[in-house]
Amino acid sequence: MAFTLDHRDIRDGVTKLCAGFVGEYWRKTDRDQAYPTEFVRVLTEEGYLGALIPEVFGGLGLPLSAGAAILEEIHRSGGNAGACHAQMYTMGTVLRHGTEAQKASFLPGIARGELRLQAFGVTEPSSGTDTSALRTTARRQGDCYIVNGQKIWTSRAEHSDLLLLLARTTPRDQVVKKTDGLSVFLIDMRDVLGKSLTIRPIRTMMNHATTELFFDDMEIPASSLVGEEGKGFRYILSGMNAERLLIAAECIGDAKWFIEKASAYAGDRTVFQRPIGQNQGVQFPIAKAYAQMRAAELMVHEAIRLYEAGGNPGEEANLAKLLAADASWAAAEACVQTHGGFGFAEEYDVERKFREARLYQVAPISTNMILSYIAEHVLGMPRSY
Repeated sequence: MAFTLDHRDIRDGVTKLCAGFVGEYWRKTDRDQAYPTEFVRVLTEEGYLGALIPEVFGGLGLPLSAGAAILEEIHRSGGNAGACHAQMYTMGTVLRHGTEAQKASFLPGIARGELRLQAFGVTEPSSGTDTSALRTTARRQGDCYIVNGQKIWTSRAEHSDLLLLLARTTPRDQVVKKTDGLSVFLIDMRDVLGKSLTIRPIRTMMNHATTELFFDDMEIPASSLVGEEGKGFRYILSGMNAERLLIAAECIGDAKWFIEKASAYAGDRTVFQRPIGQNQGVQFPIAKAYAQMRAAELMVHEAIRLYEAGGNPGEEANLAKLLAADASWAAAEACVQTHGGFGFAEEYDVERKFREARLYQVAPISTNMILSYIAEHVLGMPRSY
């Protein structure tokens, strides 16, 4: 397949779909801290959430660039794909390392919308970004594993049937490398929810449906193991390039929304008998945000091109996420400043998108962790942590 980032038919289709979910829909879900169930349902029915699932399992079998186009257009249209994007970026781990039985069992149902894979349990309260320090354990016992521990910032767990979980199967003091001994599991939460699995929602500054998970002697079948025991950290890493590129695409979509919104308001708003956009003090921050967005967009395109060519674009994927997150935040700042007091009014949607855009400076993967990666692995400087 020839490389393309256009996917015009897909973009047009997503834009048309999003036209049915205008600002008031997103304001209400945000106000109520509610999950956008109807939006996700329609997106699923149209096949977009199964875009990266191979056709043999009922998906569209499209490349990563198509997934990026879908998520970008959702954000460019004023929506938020945070409610459903995990179903795309978890696909890499399942497709590359899952067993044939796991794929046959789960992927067709996910593609049809009968099963939801939206939860990804990695972070813990005590470990933060030090994934090797995870304390959640999965102990083999006959033909099952017994899981104990806690996860935090596991988004969409209340709206997912399946959970991709990273847990320690070999104690840290018994492995050569501290990242060894971690394993990935694909768990059907319907079997254990309310028994040995407790989900506790966390209210946040934006509507992100995030939770804490508590595992209390949770028994799961040994067939839940993805790939080989002890190699889970490598499996998670292998999917992170895709995750960062998909999130970067969302950031580009946000930046475009902010820039379009600010430009339109600057042309319409009249103060002192002239459009405020006639002033360079208003024009220049918007123009600079546009320049940042375009530069970041080119980096995203290049990283996706390398990924789809079969490469391992660790540097490019990290740079794409960093630059795109910075571009969306710069555009958000310019948009709020352009709107003045109205930028804080709920009805303009700016304050909601402003809060949502701020997340990507922190997660998934903070800008500081990306800078540390570049310093150490690209520029050859000593490790700083």
